Amino acid sequence: MSQTSPIDYFSLRHPLRRAASLVSYSARKKMFAHFVRAIDPSPKDRVVDVGVTPDRSLPESNFFEHLYPYKAQLTATSIEDATFLESTFPGLTFVQTVGTTLPFADNEFDIVVCFAVLEHVGNRDAQRAFVRELLRIGRKLYLTTPNRGFPVELHTFLPFLHWLPQALHQRVLRRLGFAFWAETANLNLLSRKELERFFPAEANVSITGHKLLGLTSNLIAIRP
Repeated sequence: MSQTSPIDYFSLRHPLRRAASLVSYSARKKMFAHFVRAIDPSPKDRVVDVGVTPDRSLPESNFFEHLYPYKAQLTATSIEDATFLESTFPGLTFVQTVGTTLPFADNEFDIVVCFAVLEHVGNRDAQRAFVRELLRIGRKLYLTTPNRGFPVELHTFLPFLHWLPQALHQRVLRRLGFAFWAETANLNLLSRKELERFFPAEANVSITGHKLLGLTSNLIAIRP
């Protein structure tokens, strides 16, 4: 199903949100530079960004659309309505996703990018199916997701609790008033090994990471 109302994946009301956004935007600009080096996009490459947001209040929201120079080759998609991107970035095409299958043909795109979405698609089976869809619709892939091994969980800003077994972590979150993040459908973090298992050997995907304060805050999957 498509989403008719915005989903607060950013904890917009959290008192640390604004400070965290400055760090997040800096990190995402570095990831964009890394994307350019790793994927080497050309002006003719057809690119799809899977998981854009209707949020317009934070600097990191839809940062890829701001930074990517070839707007006429760019398609953005989401379960949420972000149609405004077409007028904000002339030449861009927005497609709203309905259901669990991405509405694109096999290898329709040269490049698929997906930033901080995989942790929000559900349980491990749903995540595995989502990754299969990303691999299906394009030749190259650049995907990021938060690293469960990082000591601070960057949605709740709570340290270490996410290292607990998931059921216990979710129970603690509910007691602390974070019921939204206690649902697997809204937050399901991955370790590097868990992310690696989603990619068959023939996909030729490598896993690297983005570091914050010397520790890997985000995992990056690349199929160049």
